[in-house]
Amino acid sequence: MTETQARALRGAETLGTSSPAPAVTRAAAVLDVIAQSDAGRLTLSDLARELGIPKSSTSNLLQALEDSGLITRVGADYALGIKLVELGAAYLSRRDEVREFYRFCEQAPTLKGETVRIAMLDGTNVIYLARYEGHPAVRLTSNIGDKMAVSLCGVGKALIARLHDHDLEELFPDDSPLPVMTPKSLTTGAELKREIAVIRELGYAQEDEESTLGVVCLGVAVPTRGAHGPSLGVSVTALKATFTPELRDSMVAELKELARTLGNPMG
Repeated sequence: MTETQARALRGAETLGTSSPAPAVTRAAAVLDVIAQSDAGRLTLSDLARELGIPKSSTSNLLQALEDSGLITRVGADYALGIKLVELGAAYLSRRDEVREFYRFCEQAPTLKGETVRIAMLDGTNVIYLARYEGHPAVRLTSNIGDKMAVSLCGVGKALIARLHDHDLEELFPDDSPLPVMTPKSLTTGAELKREIAVIRELGYAQEDEESTLGVVCLGVAVPTRGAHGPSLGVSVTALKATFTPELRDSMVAELKELARTLGNPMG
């Protein structure tokens, strides 16, 4: 949990005015803390400490969440519950973009045989909303609901390439370190911004073994619907050993067509 979240929670507990519904704010924080924990489960004491609220309040909160199926008890620990999966599935099933994404992938000459994903920008990360499995050999990449730093994936780079330069500078100062997963990962904000200049010129982004060795990824941003539409992008993952310029061109062409379809389904 961030320090900002912790301060908000402490304020809600002591003053009762930092949130219009402090109990809901704390319940959401419980889910966030469990989700972000290394083991995916925490004890009552751990949660009370992370949230900065008394054990008695935490216990009542956990009981209510457990009764609703949002969390489950594993021995002395608490983990996320199956109800969250049901809610996530219901959310995704009602997104027009997700339904259209699967329909397009099933019919696309090249993409139907590849691993394709749709993602949403979330600050300096992307969250994967859907995944089309067309290539059984490429299953070591991110799953639905996973987060990935934008600098480590093609779709993330494509999405932040649409930001204004001053926003990029604020998010990624030249000397700011970036998360590293392989020897090929970008390491500084300056490197990322140099690559963004190329992405803007090409109209698509490429990730070359930067998150997983032996795997490459291409990403394209979806045109935004209205001023407040979500920042969505699509990507395709391929094995480096079989990746050719011809395959790249075919993938990019279909990704761009998919992006246009998702941005304007009536077009």
